[in-house]
Amino acid sequence: MSFEQSVINIGTLGHIDHGKTSLTRAITGTWTDRHSESLKRNMTIKLGYADAVIKKCENCSGASAYTTGDKCKGCDGEPRPFIRISMLDAPGHETLMATAIAGSSVIDGILFVIAANEPCPMQQTKEHLMIINILGLKNVVVIQSKVDLVGKEGAIKHYNQMKEFLRGSSIENAPIIPVMTNQNINVDAVLEKIANMSIPKRDAQANPLMYVVRSFDVNKPSMDASELVGGIIGGAVVQGAFKVGDEIEIRPGIKMEERAKRENYTPIITTITGMSTGTGQIEQAVPGGLIGVSTEVDPAFTKADGLMGNVVGHVGKLPDTVTSLVLTYFKLNRNDIPEQGMKENDPLILGIGTATSVGYVKKAKKDRLELELRHPACVAKNTKVAIMRNLGQRWRLTGYGIIN
Repeated sequence: MSFEQSVINIGTLGHIDHGKTSLTRAITGTWTDRHSESLKRNMTIKLGYADAVIKKCENCSGASAYTTGDKCKGCDGEPRPFIRISMLDAPGHETLMATAIAGSSVIDGILFVIAANEPCPMQQTKEHLMIINILGLKNVVVIQSKVDLVGKEGAIKHYNQMKEFLRGSSIENAPIIPVMTNQNINVDAVLEKIANMSIPKRDAQANPLMYVVRSFDVNKPSMDASELVGGIIGGAVVQGAFKVGDEIEIRPGIKMEERAKRENYTPIITTITGMSTGTGQIEQAVPGGLIGVSTEVDPAFTKADGLMGNVVGHVGKLPDTVTSLVLTYFKLNRNDIPEQGMKENDPLILGIGTATSVGYVKKAKKDRLELELRHPACVAKNTKVAIMRNLGQRWRLTGYGIIN
């Protein structure tokens, strides 16, 4: 197995301040809240990510054989690389649910973090379980965090709450691991579960397709014009393969103007000038893991995640960019939200791929929705779209749709 590029994307989901970012740091050694607003507010605002190579000691068995360090805890031997992973840290706060939904489009497995020092379930814990159910994710490990704050009896009581909460869900039988990230206790057990997750089947021969999760301008102020480089896009290849030198198309692209409820965009045609993972440059990117792609795009368009939510492919090979959608709608059964039908012009927040868009209801009839999009979307038929509604002055996840 090559360790140049990760083969699986692991996401963290869970309520705000339940320890998702701390767990990510315990696994990867990286604090993913690098965005300035995240640091000021002490919470994850944007999707954070980091890579890690999980190693396995051939002389040991069980969880103690797995580490991301250079020494085996069991025998002090030198473990060998076993699998390379990418970690995607999603925000837990309810007002940032759309960001979590966007990230779920490139996630292959989940660490579902539930803190023992609060009752289970909290509000975002419920909603993140809905996302897991919607996407049908099977590679899920439930993490009982902060057990050191409640003691043995408190941890057992909370564990029983978690089991009751998960009963009847798609992850009813998922493993539950108590973890103390600040003391690095049971992190090896989490690594063992990740290392043995099933790797999704990828179609490397299909037309290449990449979801953009982040975008950057890496140029520094006052740099000489001759040293400036093009914009960087970061994301995950979900099918096919990209190579350095490929001519690519980015859709829907750059916003050109705004008219009434709709924004107009134009696609970007550019060339891949380089690609990288967390450890270095690569010549080819295949499905699995998060990558950075250097382009010739004006960095003014890529700075501050300006191209997040776009789709990348070979020129002329991407799905159409659309300004309206027809969906088959599946309503979630939620006893915390009053029954309320949709009517014309109702606004919705839509999680489409890694894009978050606003849609307005044109027609609603039973399980069929016709929507007008404020932000155009590049999306294929049969894609799942998460749907949030503004109920009681709060955006709530109410269901999902499948594009007709």
